[in-house]
Amino acid sequence: MKGILIVILLGLLTACQSTQQVQTQPDRVLNDDAFPEYTLFPVESEQEVFALDDDAKAFVGRIINPIYDPIDRMETLIEQIFDRSELNLLYMGNANTTASETFHNRAANCLSLSIMAYSMAKEAGFSVRFQDIDIPEYWTRRDGFSLLNGHINLKIMPRPTSNVVQLIEKGFEVDFDPQASRNHFPKSFVDRDTILAMFYNNKGADALLANSYTKAYSYFRAAIKVDPEFDSAYVNLGFLYRLNGFYQNAENSYSHALEIDVDNLTAWENLAYLYSNTGQPERAEEIMARVEQRREDNPFYHFILGEQEFENENYQGALGHYRTALRLDKSRHEIFYGLAKTYYQLGDVNRSARYFKKAIQRSRTDQDQQRYQGKLDFLSRRDENKS
Repeated sequence: MKGILIVILLGLLTACQSTQQVQTQPDRVLNDDAFPEYTLFPVESEQEVFALDDDAKAFVGRIINPIYDPIDRMETLIEQIFDRSELNLLYMGNANTTASETFHNRAANCLSLSIMAYSMAKEAGFSVRFQDIDIPEYWTRRDGFSLLNGHINLKIMPRPTSNVVQLIEKGFEVDFDPQASRNHFPKSFVDRDTILAMFYNNKGADALLANSYTKAYSYFRAAIKVDPEFDSAYVNLGFLYRLNGFYQNAENSYSHALEIDVDNLTAWENLAYLYSNTGQPERAEEIMARVEQRREDNPFYHFILGEQEFENENYQGALGHYRTALRLDKSRHEIFYGLAKTYYQLGDVNRSARYFKKAIQRSRTDQDQQRYQGKLDFLSRRDENKS
């Protein structure tokens, strides 16, 4: 569910972030006086985020009631959640919606889909838990910002029943991005409070991107209140403080995120940018050297640099970063798309078409395949008109 490389970054539209447990004092980073009208922007309650309305409950009942076996019930429910003929779900990175809104809007990101599926599974009587997938840093671009994305999914199990001994427990993972689960990244269970904090964090990031800073503060504040260990919210809050000139508050927020997770590179990078703009260039350079060294082997670090160069119309620079990303990871359709669009801008239509075809081959959703195929068809018509 986009930082500015010049105005570095990274508003973190993150769905999830693993943390170590420490004693935190979240109130010391909150400055309500900086955004005194934040109460004009009330956030959704936990009940509102997870509740299913009558239509959604009827959908669940219609699916599971004719089925007796609990395993078959789980399989059918999961299939119908993903079946386009039923919900016609589309992926939308900024679809930060409640369970009922997702059901009716039929658009979701990994967080909103997981919230809806969680609520449906609970309605169906299953045992269900959220899982945080510890993926490498992965960015997307939106409105000139680089957004760091996390990832979550669900583990659904039949509820244990008395007088029944299950020798083999069979459950299912529900994941909007099958690539994340295929790669067998480490997973850890997270509770509803953390998921609620993620939801507020995403809504705050949306508000921040829309320049609604007081609303953003309301959501980041709510995220911190509901889960004081959720470091991503402190990073975003620091970013918000910096944009509004509250530099000491920004430093406190970044430092607090690092107390929770000393390896949070986004917090380090934002802290470095803050230092570089408050007359402390040596501290900034030392931090960034360590951050860049840690990211050197991450293909998406080079990919996002390519995206930023592309937006700045430095196509040769973009090409170099995309090539480096491809050398590190040949499985991601986004990288091939980056090369395809760059070669098109450089006038090399044949290479552009070649990389569009590769992007189609590696795409995991109909949406992406159709999008790339449309661009490839455009290139074909362009050549036909020339000949």
